[in-house]
Amino acid sequence: MNKNLINLIYVLAMITTVVIIDIIFFRNQFWARLISNIGIILIYIAFYIVYIINH
Repeated sequence: MNKNLINLIYVLAMITTVVIIDIIFFRNQFWARLISNIGIILIYIAFYIVYIINH
């Protein structure tokens, strides 16, 4: 598969995860929403570095 397509799918999955978590769990809680979004993005970055770049 093309590397650009993999990156696009990966970014779309990250955005979808952030939006779904925001809507389901943290609708009216700004700080909890911000912290969870940062955590989700950090987890995606770590996964990207470990599995996608190294393979």
